[in-house]
Amino acid sequence: MLVTIVSFVLVLGVLVFFHELGHYWVARRNGIVVEEFGMGYPPRLVKLFTYDGTDFTINLIPFGGFARMKGEDAGDMSPGSFNGAGKGARAATLIAGPFMNAVLAIILFAGSFMAGFPAPVAYAQIAADAASSELSALGLQPGDIVLKRNDEAVLMPITPDADYNVMARKSAASASGAEQTLVISRNDEIVTLAIPNDVDVEALLKSVSYVPILFTKITLVAPDSPASEAQLKDGDIFYKVNGAMVTPDHLLTELVQDNAGSPTDVTLLRDGQEWVTVTMTPRVDPPAGQGSLGVGIDGLTQLARLPLLSATMEGVRNTFEYFALVLQLPFLLISGQMAPSDAELTGPVGIAQMVGSATQATIDTGLLFPILRLSAILSAALAVTNLLPLPALDGGRLLFILIETIRGRRVSPEREGFVHMVGYVLLLGLIVFITVRDISTVRQGIDWISILGQ
Repeated sequence: MLVTIVSFVLVLGVLVFFHELGHYWVARRNGIVVEEFGMGYPPRLVKLFTYDGTDFTINLIPFGGFARMKGEDAGDMSPGSFNGAGKGARAATLIAGPFMNAVLAIILFAGSFMAGFPAPVAYAQIAADAASSELSALGLQPGDIVLKRNDEAVLMPITPDADYNVMARKSAASASGAEQTLVISRNDEIVTLAIPNDVDVEALLKSVSYVPILFTKITLVAPDSPASEAQLKDGDIFYKVNGAMVTPDHLLTELVQDNAGSPTDVTLLRDGQEWVTVTMTPRVDPPAGQGSLGVGIDGLTQLARLPLLSATMEGVRNTFEYFALVLQLPFLLISGQMAPSDAELTGPVGIAQMVGSATQATIDTGLLFPILRLSAILSAALAVTNLLPLPALDGGRLLFILIETIRGRRVSPEREGFVHMVGYVLLLGLIVFITVRDISTVRQGIDWISILGQ
């Protein structure tokens, strides 16, 4: 509980600080007086200092913050007031908060990719056209599938030209300086080779090119299904379906569908060093949620890191993908592509639980990915929701500026302030409702440990 409370206050504090810093900085640049920059909500606990006419304060209620501008919610049109500023200055000030959260989301997403993220990986088959004296010296041949080094799986990026580096753990044999053993499959026979300790197998595979295979594993076997009758197990990895290899260009679901209703030979890798071939008949009309074989499947992942530039590009892509998802939600719900239960709003209690879970996962694994990734999502959410055209939000205030631009004259500041006050009350009511529901509802949290493969 203590971890949840402290981590929630800290994470929310950082997100809100940057949001309000955006408002503060742009307001000051446009000559708008910021009377108070507060972390938390009143009553005030302490005034830290005064800078350029702004009181910087810490307040009692630790959820949120504010940059209170002169005359923001009143009819004050005097110089230095928010309402006395021009349309451009007011719009820029309002946009600056969400913009800062968007930038912060990009930074946090990028950080999660640099700190170590679960990347899609596969076992590697040495390409047929690979020719290397180093390969020959080690006893490796084109077509060999590299399975294990010193009892540890050798996994490579599922996209051979990907620039992330898989974070392979150093085995006991390597650490002691002993000779490495390499388990490979050659013509579907398991072979063990002895290779020098200083050989970097992953770098060698990248240098000669490889084909990614063996990347779809079983996570669940449904009772009374073809997979159950064939005694398939969790962790088995699909290799071939009726002799056709499962590859990124020929996915398992496609190969199984092509053989629906017919006896089908399926070959899998078990325990990383044993081929198992069974005959099953994929169901044409399987029970809901089971699939033709009756298995749950997932891709293989392993921790990897991206360099700075690639991580930043991924940060930008992830942030805008999240924006697009939020904006698409109404259409997905109306069209039935998403169930309402999958798009439920979460209040402070639910968010605190998620932050606490991510923080605990970071503590348990020593990996920053959970807390960085969740913080990035929350920052992106704060950015996009604040731009929604609802009263009391930045987007609601921007809507009034748009109306002013179209009409050629502004709505009375007093009337606009009343609308935002009503919106604020309704927003508080919604937060209370969601909070009560979050407290009374047991939600399934994110299984960060499984995501990280720990």
